[in-house]
Amino acid sequence: MDYQKLAKEIIMHVGGSQNIEHVTHCMTRLRFVLDDDTKANTEKVKNISGVLGVTSSGGQYQVIIGTAVSKAFEQVVKLIDIKEEETQKSHGPETHKKSKEQTSLFNRFFKFISGIIFPVIGVMAAAGITKGLLAGLSSFGLISTESGTYQVLFAMADGFFYFLPIILGVATANKFGSNIYIGATIGATLVYPELLTLFNEGVNLTFIGIPLVLANYANSVFPIIAAVSLAALIEKRIKDKIPSSVQLFLTPLVTLLLTVPVTFLVIGPAMLFISDFLATSTQYIYNLSPIITGILLGAFWQLIVIFGLHYAFIPVLINNIATMGQDPVNAILNVTVFALAGAALGFALKQKDKTKRSLGFSTGLTGLFGITEPIIYGIAVPYRKPFIAAFIGGGIAGGITAAMGAKMFGFGGNALFAAPLFINPEGIDISFTAYIIASSIAFFIPLVISYLIMDRNAKV
Repeated sequence: MDYQKLAKEIIMHVGGSQNIEHVTHCMTRLRFVLDDDTKANTEKVKNISGVLGVTSSGGQYQVIIGTAVSKAFEQVVKLIDIKEEETQKSHGPETHKKSKEQTSLFNRFFKFISGIIFPVIGVMAAAGITKGLLAGLSSFGLISTESGTYQVLFAMADGFFYFLPIILGVATANKFGSNIYIGATIGATLVYPELLTLFNEGVNLTFIGIPLVLANYANSVFPIIAAVSLAALIEKRIKDKIPSSVQLFLTPLVTLLLTVPVTFLVIGPAMLFISDFLATSTQYIYNLSPIITGILLGAFWQLIVIFGLHYAFIPVLINNIATMGQDPVNAILNVTVFALAGAALGFALKQKDKTKRSLGFSTGLTGLFGITEPIIYGIAVPYRKPFIAAFIGGGIAGGITAAMGAKMFGFGGNALFAAPLFINPEGIDISFTAYIIASSIAFFIPLVISYLIMDRNAKV
């Protein structure tokens, strides 16, 4: 595949480099924020060799490439001659305003959140998987929790989540194009050990006579995002008003002196309240009928993926992990990935045509490792019947997952890579058992159904 040619054609048909306000990618998609979505010729983009599909949602124009998306992204960035973090700020205020006017508040919010979360998801997955593996190995007595090996690896994995406010502080500042070191400093202040000690001891403090509501901000998500958003706004407003001779230190000084107190007095407590509300609300809705929730999410989650709306769930799912230490909803969503993989392999086994068999086997294999878009756009949508098989298997598996009370204790991995995330840090319990049972059902039922209902010479 000539990825430079692919990138050139994509850029041309999304309206040219001047129409690209921001570009990033997830595991399978190029995600553009365009100045004017009407300039993109979606039909021509869909017909480009190497493009699996196109969808527009959450304020993003998403071009589905598949597992080689990073290679395409690299060429896109080279061709538009701007760094990824600069794409967002390479246009003037007038253009940015135009883009906002064309996008709903809902889409703008999730565009904003996704721009912060996406860059750290890979490392978050690595940290979560490592914690799960350590928990599993220690449960079987294969590694001692007192050993140096365990302590170092656990520090690496747990350290990511403990210092998440610092990491998200950098990501949020980067999203705004502001000083990332200010963002990191605010995050470090939130998890400063001495303040956490005072919180744990129940000490009452005041700031210039105003009572402080101390809290444990380790692992938190929303407080730092809100705080750095305020800091970016302050920095932008004051920077041009400060003489250039003292701008280097005075801009960060004023920004931090204004932001940090407001964060501890107002933003932090308010955002923790919202975080708890989201977590308890999600749990409440789930508890109304776990099995029905499991069946519906298990059956139709991949439809949400088609429209690219699944990333809107990410902040809520991450917040559940940060707030409660576990999440039953993501446990359901994860096992449904196996349903598409099974449907693809059932399709492959039935086909006479070597090309179709190869397509089924290759996409089914990638599905087992959590990449479903090639199955969706290469098999499920064009041939339809494998999608029906996946709906049935996913719904059954989702219901079983919920009925067994499965939970995920980390975020990031999919399908086979998610196995460690179903291991309770306190030891293997019903969640891991449910993962094994539900994933097997999710895989084999669609495989059999897809094989039985497909024609040997399937046609689109």
